[in-house]
Amino acid sequence: MYLIGLTGGIASGKSTVARRLFEHGAIHIDADQLARRVVEPGTPGLAAVVEAFGPEILRADGTLDREKLGALAFGDPEARERLNAIVHPAVRALSGRLIAEAGAADPDAVVVYDVPLLVEARVEHPFDLIVVTDAPRRAQLARLVDQRGLEPAQAEARVDAQADPEERRAIADVVIDTGGSLAHTMSQADALWADIVAKTRAAD
Repeated sequence: MYLIGLTGGIASGKSTVARRLFEHGAIHIDADQLARRVVEPGTPGLAAVVEAFGPEILRADGTLDREKLGALAFGDPEARERLNAIVHPAVRALSGRLIAEAGAADPDAVVVYDVPLLVEARVEHPFDLIVVTDAPRRAQLARLVDQRGLEPAQAEARVDAQADPEERRAIADVVIDTGGSLAHTMSQADALWADIVAKTRAAD
């Protein structure tokens, strides 16, 4: 198994790169989806979140009100730390299990673990390669406002709540510049895949 850690700031093109690698044949594991799974109704994660933040963060149907919790966490560093202390260990455990299962099912698998908070959450899986998507701050803000409908102040708060871009670049084996066109991003992802295929074939 060849394990890639894919990270980058919010709205930095991670999903685009992950989707392209998946199209080439990689197995894609999305940390954001896992973060939702570990706080589904009936999970210990949701019980811990309710205990930490109160029952008002639940919707009437018993599911987590993610918008309410997100606004609370992004607006208060202490609340964000409390939330991360619940969610991050649960996601680490689940992702570790899924990665192990992928490797057991296919020893030649290329697994892309798409994890926005690789730096912040101190993810320590045995990655063969760490790939960082990198976009200028102005591009991230524009995408959050134009594509995701956030208010400018909300967009700034979300970008500023994440790790410094220099911290991400410092751990990168490969940096993909996503500040230009979609075609430019795709061509870098294609080149990355070709390099991975060459490496894994050479190792056989």
